[in-house]
Amino acid sequence: MMSKVLPVLFAFFVMGFCDIVGISSDYAAQAFGWSSTMASLIPSVVFVWFFLLGVPSGIMMNHIGRKNTVLLSMLITVVGMALPLIHYDSTTTLIAYALLGIGNAILQVSVNPLLQNVVTDEKLLTSSLTAGQVVKAISSFCGPFIMLFAVNTLGGGDEQRWYMAFPVLGAITLLSGLWLLATPIEREAQQNSNVTVGQTFALLKNPTILLLFLGIFFVVAIDVGINFTSSKVMIQRYGWEISEAGVAPQVYFICRTIGAFIGVFLMTKIADMTYFRLNIVACIVVILSLIFLQLPAMWALAQIGAIGFLCSCIFSIIFSMAVQAEPQKANLISGLMITAVAGGGAATPFIGFATDAAGSITAGIVVLLVCACYLTFCAFGVKPNKKV
Repeated sequence: MMSKVLPVLFAFFVMGFCDIVGISSDYAAQAFGWSSTMASLIPSVVFVWFFLLGVPSGIMMNHIGRKNTVLLSMLITVVGMALPLIHYDSTTTLIAYALLGIGNAILQVSVNPLLQNVVTDEKLLTSSLTAGQVVKAISSFCGPFIMLFAVNTLGGGDEQRWYMAFPVLGAITLLSGLWLLATPIEREAQQNSNVTVGQTFALLKNPTILLLFLGIFFVVAIDVGINFTSSKVMIQRYGWEISEAGVAPQVYFICRTIGAFIGVFLMTKIADMTYFRLNIVACIVVILSLIFLQLPAMWALAQIGAIGFLCSCIFSIIFSMAVQAEPQKANLISGLMITAVAGGGAATPFIGFATDAAGSITAGIVVLLVCACYLTFCAFGVKPNKKV
């Protein structure tokens, strides 16, 4: 089984490439002279595709299968990552971000249920999804290193050549696609291929599915939001340079990786919902401290890392609950839930606007607090009909 699980898990590494928008937005803003509001639109360019393509991708997956859908997503990503090598300016950079978002949206819809094709024990599904999030978190942690490699090695130390990170991401994606292509994975039983977009969104009439849909929206908003703001906290509050501030998202992602890794084991001992509730309440406390306490820089990094640790397993818990609610509609629910990943692009414009309006990144962090408050409502409001 592991020979089939490993290439699927490696696809989760490609999924993490969207998180490079946080640190790369700092370089792009510097290169093109963008304001905080303009830079905040970069995550929107990436994550809006989750809203537009989530459900259609789930429907397409019914027709062509999960594995083929994953391979298509990787092809789109490779094409996008090659664009800046052909011509580099602000327009092609935004197109490259858009293609990264399109590929990643399709990937996230298809790779989560593809795990079900190779992990047959339903009791291991949440742990398997969390293991995928560990791999994704490792990828996210590597983002600042990829940026530094692109600037210092491929770009000869010229920060204007930060875009050389794109072909690195493309090469890794190509490797992942070839590995998966060479791996025989039995296609899942074909689901209803006549389902429409309207019928898929009609699943939101189920109160539990609706709560979980919004839960995905807001947990991704926190994830992308803290990735986007963490380096800016260090720059604005402590006067760090961009190259120094890159350590903040690294701290966030390494703590998220550790949290997801620990969660894989803890959730075999603790009910998923209990784990969710404990972590989100603690997360609110940490966000409040980041807003109101002006602590030394190392403490600020610890607060950023704590948010990553506490939120690391929430996505996989919510996603698993949604799929298990109606397993016969797993493809469609996957597409619907990934549509909610657009929350990552919806939050950052509010963060950027609040930051510019108040002249302080603290105002942007308040947006993250609002997201965490909804997740608390979700954690205590969902009434699962299974042991989760």
